[in-house]
Amino acid sequence: MTNVKLPKRLDPIKSAQKRSSYEGVYVASEMLRFNESVDSVLSDVSVKVEFLKDAQSLTYFQGTLAVQVMLVCQRCNQTYPYNVDTEFCFSPVQGSEQAQTLPDAYEPVEVDDHGEVNLFQLLEDEVILSLPIVALHAEEDCSVGKDDMSFGKIEPEPERENPFAVLKELKRD
Repeated sequence: MTNVKLPKRLDPIKSAQKRSSYEGVYVASEMLRFNESVDSVLSDVSVKVEFLKDAQSLTYFQGTLAVQVMLVCQRCNQTYPYNVDTEFCFSPVQGSEQAQTLPDAYEPVEVDDHGEVNLFQLLEDEVILSLPIVALHAEEDCSVGKDDMSFGKIEPEPERENPFAVLKELKRD
């Protein structure tokens, strides 16, 4: 199967009426914020997304995305490969009132004045959120072992006099 470039902007309501589904890639080098979040990107972002309506006639779109990156281990400062695989499920809304009434299964996404969503930016946000908070090797793969790490005790700070103690004395008079 060939890798097809996906549309960057689209109307999710019209796509759901057509029961559209897309499978293709976004060029990872175009995702500037994502590239800044990782050491390097090893592949393009593979995306599968389908647009549907549920039993309540709510429009939603769901899918998966996958990309391979190199992260820097915060323990040993060496790079290591990491696979980002995530699922998403969004429902287009107009305004915060509509977002509050949305079922918990759907993540609200705001549509613009033309009823479109920026799918490219939305999925870039999703892949950034799927990165680990702290990038670390597995302990057995890391060059820094348990014996190389140091732990210490923190001395408690000396107690200071309360600056409002003077006011307490004034109140007693």
